[in-house]
Amino acid sequence: MTLTRVPGLMVLGSIALLAGCGSATTLKPPKGQPLPVAPYGATATPTPADLIKPSNQARPERSDGVLKNSQQRRGDDFDLPPPN
Repeated sequence: MTLTRVPGLMVLGSIALLAGCGSATTLKPPKGQPLPVAPYGATATPTPADLIKPSNQARPERSDGVLKNSQQRRGDDFDLPPPN
């Protein structure tokens, strides 16, 4: 194998590896395997869609409001000058 073919083979190999990343299908349990048991205290076994849905703790909503108008800050009683 000559050195001129090596970069071409590396490019083709990387394209083949990246092509496998784009294939996605719906999640299903393996054949013959049931879904995981229901968590303790749950009334039903979660579906695959429920299992991959991120919780509020994993993806929290933004809670800080964006200022639409400039507002004067209130005074800070503890903002003291450094001691000399």
